[in-house]
Amino acid sequence: MSALASKIYPESEAARLQGLYGHLSGRPLLEALIENGLRGQILLSSSFGAESAVLLDLVAEVDPTIPVIFLDTRRLFGETLRYQKQLTELLGLKDVRIISPDAETLRRVDPDDMLFNEDPDKCCHIRKVAPLDNIMTELANSGFKAWITGRKQFQSATRSALPTIEQDGDFIKINPLADWTNDDIRNAFRARNLPPHPLVADGFKSIGCMPCTSRVADGADPRSGRWAGRAKTECGIHTARRAGLSAA
Repeated sequence: MSALASKIYPESEAARLQGLYGHLSGRPLLEALIENGLRGQILLSSSFGAESAVLLDLVAEVDPTIPVIFLDTRRLFGETLRYQKQLTELLGLKDVRIISPDAETLRRVDPDDMLFNEDPDKCCHIRKVAPLDNIMTELANSGFKAWITGRKQFQSATRSALPTIEQDGDFIKINPLADWTNDDIRNAFRARNLPPHPLVADGFKSIGCMPCTSRVADGADPRSGRWAGRAKTECGIHTARRAGLSAA
């Protein structure tokens, strides 16, 4: 069981918010939720990837003090690390919290940095899922109860039915761009004069860790370049944890 399952909020709370605000998206959704009960209790997780700047800009407009959780897995592209610094300064984000996997766990479980090839699920667990679980548990215990994500329905078949507001363990998960299209994202980048991730021009449409990210052909599923050639489609942050998976 995930560490986030320790203090479940009523399922009806997410359903209540979905009923009230589920017809909204983007900035209007964020404003409605923050102004009606979630101020000081809401956070954002961001990969600072190919599409991230749009949501980060919306959040910064509404409340730049909202904590932004950025996972530095120690296997990210250098371009992503530089882009994170660029956007943080450009958008005026006040509380970006960079978290990383436990160094001792990496030395013990992935000493050669090749676990991604042998067991990509376990690699994602020790580099992403476990570190995020730890910080999210701390935040839940300190009063946070809503989690903003940048997931969108068009990104993959597994996200095609993504709701705007859903319950996920301790957190009410908010997906402000769930119903946005690829064109909506491109138009927002232009309208807001946002800098693209440096790797987008080189054919990378969904950007994660360097060893498990590849270029995507025009018209292909944007996430088809993640774990290409494998059945794996998600790192595990937004899906049920695999039974028995641990860093031990």
